[in-house]
Amino acid sequence: MGVFDAIRQVLGLSAEADASRDADPEDLFGMSTAYLTMEAELDFAPTGDAALCFANVDSTAFRRAREEVEAVLELGREETGTTADFVEDTHGYHWVVLRDVDFENLVTSVHFAADTLVEEGFGSRLLAALFAFERDGTTAYWVYSFRRGAYYPFVPSGGRERDQKVEFKLESVLDGELAIEDDPSYWYPMWPEGDDHPWG
Repeated sequence: MGVFDAIRQVLGLSAEADASRDADPEDLFGMSTAYLTMEAELDFAPTGDAALCFANVDSTAFRRAREEVEAVLELGREETGTTADFVEDTHGYHWVVLRDVDFENLVTSVHFAADTLVEEGFGSRLLAALFAFERDGTTAYWVYSFRRGAYYPFVPSGGRERDQKVEFKLESVLDGELAIEDDPSYWYPMWPEGDDHPWG
């Protein structure tokens, strides 16, 4: 099974069937305090990057919903400086990639994009939201799985390896502050494209 097939299976069909709780875009606001804990207790600082991953739909209604997201995020850029790019990765998934030194702006923008798609009836197309952190050259992500309604840590360590020791440390410190997936078998990897972020 290829990487694309594995990701589609775990974030899509199987995870949807095994969902432990309903996803709620309001869960994303948990990162508004979690990032402070990441810095104060774990020395992981926000990189200024966050992203929302979704599966595209070839329909007029979905194009309108996406255009609404783009338009409001563009207005937000003028107000807050948060930049938003819409990209497609090599596996065919679509991303809203957000950048801002103000972490609160990132959380608000990711929430807006996700909430808009939910309100327009496309919540089932949402796969994950990622928030990136860095410490001493190591990048760690908090991933919110919309199909599981929970967060989990992901720390790639080069190639197709991950630093599970750091992941479990992040889980132990943030448990209770975030709604964390309690079954590590659902901590699916979102492998970076080379040395870049998962969205390329």
